[in-house]
Amino acid sequence: MILHTSQIPDAPAEAAEDGHPDALRSFEDARRSLFGIAYRMLGSVREAEDILQDAYIRWHGVDHAEVRNPPAYLARLVTHLSINALKAAHRRRVDYVGPWLPEPLLGDAAVVQPDAAEMRELADELSTAFLLLLERLTPVERAIFVLRESFDFPYSEIAGIVGKTEANCRQIERRARAHLAGESRARPADPAEHDRLLASFLAATRDGDVSGLVSLLAHDAVAYTDSGGKVPSARNPIHGPMSIARFFTGLVRKAAERGEAWEVRLAHLNGATGILNFVNGKLASVMNIHVEDGLIRNVFTTTNPDKLPRLDEQP
Repeated sequence: MILHTSQIPDAPAEAAEDGHPDALRSFEDARRSLFGIAYRMLGSVREAEDILQDAYIRWHGVDHAEVRNPPAYLARLVTHLSINALKAAHRRRVDYVGPWLPEPLLGDAAVVQPDAAEMRELADELSTAFLLLLERLTPVERAIFVLRESFDFPYSEIAGIVGKTEANCRQIERRARAHLAGESRARPADPAEHDRLLASFLAATRDGDVSGLVSLLAHDAVAYTDSGGKVPSARNPIHGPMSIARFFTGLVRKAAERGEAWEVRLAHLNGATGILNFVNGKLASVMNIHVEDGLIRNVFTTTNPDKLPRLDEQP
């Protein structure tokens, strides 16, 4: 079974059996938005799942009669847990081998809406490029920015969630926007344009068409591979269309020389179409692209086995 955003881990069975029905219902009703907060904060599906499990256990021990607004209470709980987890994650990432990328979020047609405008909005909120920008913020800045930008929380609620005054929250959000102001955050491409470029990238890579690949890439394109040092891969970002084209066509050529069976499957990744790469029937990498002005600006590839989606059975 493919892990989808709608399949956030269930509450522990023993807790559900003893829990107050209304309290359990409150948690289930908020589950999707709680996962969304944790994932945007941490850039990790697994860590977001852990946050929800921890939050449910804590929620189970609360005197629910004293909680006037369960969704706000749960949002505050998940945000606090995410801030603490993000501080610990930042310390671990100092020693991370090679580029660090957010863990790919695998979705399905029920998660990615068919309406093009809604797809662009979701792709903007969950794109790898945007999540990487959020890494530039402090944990509290990121929490306030995510709650306001992605979930449209009023400042009065955000203040209660992060334990600051409303005026402070406004000031912190302005500071967060200033930190991101100098960074490129172009709106995601139209889904049809994105998919056309992705298909062309795949075809040119498969055919060893270096010049064709170069024509698809922006002049300042950069490709990142996140292996965590656990499998052989490029340890540094690859800059420039020609270098990127030669790298990807070289991967396909070497796979053919080794007699490996390479299979590509399309999937919804972080709100847009991405690629699952299988080698000899086993998921070996996940790839998505970031498109700006009709060209591919970034190629993001995850090969770290700890970050690959869990596929209990092949789709």
